[in-house]
Amino acid sequence: MALLEILKHPDPRLRKKSVAVEKITPLIQRVVDDMFETMYAAPGVGLASIQVDEPYSIVVIDVSEEKDQPLCLINPKITQSDGEMEEEEGCLSVPGIFENVTRAEQITVDALDRKGDPLQIRAEGLLAVCIQHELEHLQGMLFVDKLSRLKQQRIRKRLEKQAKETL
Repeated sequence: MALLEILKHPDPRLRKKSVAVEKITPLIQRVVDDMFETMYAAPGVGLASIQVDEPYSIVVIDVSEEKDQPLCLINPKITQSDGEMEEEEGCLSVPGIFENVTRAEQITVDALDRKGDPLQIRAEGLLAVCIQHELEHLQGMLFVDKLSRLKQQRIRKRLEKQAKETL
């Protein structure tokens, strides 16, 4: 396994849309394993393939306190959503920024697991938020896109300043 570089906003590669995984191959399984290792090391609770410059439609998540409930979603699609809730979100690609975002309270998602077996999950709370957040990455979106233009400009300036300070 290997640690992958997590792309940081405003890297244009974060705006790419993922492509469906046609077949579960050793390459795909290695990408999944590397994504889990990268997510846990970051540390984070979710990571989408686009964030590590992989084109595939893959998301890895673990919202457990013990970090012992890894969830891999390949070609995920939300098939149902209910309710509405607002929660504070952050993102490994937008480090140090946390903002309230409104999302569905409960969702149903269909996907394939790491082995390619069909999987359906009914999620709520943090897991539902995390799945929605990561699936947006697969469409080239970031959580900051849901914020006002003013907040987006402030975040961009803050991240540019952080990047200059680390040089």
